[in-house]
Amino acid sequence: MRRPRSVRDADVAGKRVLVRADLNVPLEDGRVADDTRIRASLPTLELLRDRGAASITVASHLGRPKGPDRSLSLKAVEERLHELFDGEVTVLENTRFDPGETKNEPGLAARLAEGQDLFVQDAFGSVHRAHASTVGVAELLPAYAGLLLERELAELGKLLGEVERPFVLVSGGAKVDDKLGVLRNLGGKADTVLIGGKMAEQLRGESPLGFPVELPSDVVAAAAFEPDAEAKVVPYDGVPEGWLGVDIGPDTSEAFAEAIAPARTIFWNGPMGVFEWPRFAAGTKAVAEAVAGADAHSVVGGADSIRALADLDLVDRVSWASTGGGAALEFLEGKELPGVAVIPEG
Repeated sequence: MRRPRSVRDADVAGKRVLVRADLNVPLEDGRVADDTRIRASLPTLELLRDRGAASITVASHLGRPKGPDRSLSLKAVEERLHELFDGEVTVLENTRFDPGETKNEPGLAARLAEGQDLFVQDAFGSVHRAHASTVGVAELLPAYAGLLLERELAELGKLLGEVERPFVLVSGGAKVDDKLGVLRNLGGKADTVLIGGKMAEQLRGESPLGFPVELPSDVVAAAAFEPDAEAKVVPYDGVPEGWLGVDIGPDTSEAFAEAIAPARTIFWNGPMGVFEWPRFAAGTKAVAEAVAGADAHSVVGGADSIRALADLDLVDRVSWASTGGGAALEFLEGKELPGVAVIPEG
């Protein structure tokens, strides 16, 4: 696996450093609701501080604005970063306020690079996009991988090589199309593939996969897509007309947990149902607890799966909770990540 050169090997003393971090965090009432990604950026910033960087400037996007949008300003994020980081750091405004960001326009890249001596890419969640702040700047300044980016590539990369068995892959969520590449690339080498959520319904007909998967035997069905809707447990093929499957059932939860327990390698991406509503979170909770309890190299990806772990205070009990949703999927699918490819090898 290609390894980009590391910020550990960069001479940063007295240098002005631009860091592309992933500060794309949820906001509520103008405040940071979850600072997980901000905290994940701290080790690289602390290394630069401790090694005498003359200045540290952080660039990031937040959301998907079509232009300047006060509700997606990084001001609240900057405030939280200053609370967490003991040192001087400048945070630029949301890079996506400029339409040149997503177009990788040379002009924006040049403005970002102006006055900087080197560039550190630490936003794993954005390296699958060839944007001005991920690729353009790296073509103008000496570029290095940050500590978070390094760790992400190392932990996810373990799944692509020889793994300890049994290897269990757990996938859920709403759309199989988003994860089809990963399922094809990793599922074939897994000993067991467990599928829940809306994905299970999509795969129950003509599966595009060339290997067997385990699907729910029972589901929690709801009369409407509402948190307090009438609900009951039914066989997978017994969902009443007009009702919706909103979680895997108790039999499936138990079976999935039993399949996960002996695993030595686990990759989990996607909830088993509408876990945001407590009445329909039991299946996702059962999977999260089984993954966290297994004596395995366990890697969890996807914002929903990470949130489920966080809600149960289980993040520290898995080997790696990836900060990169789409980037992690593309990496595990075997695709080249533009923001990584542009950094010279170490």
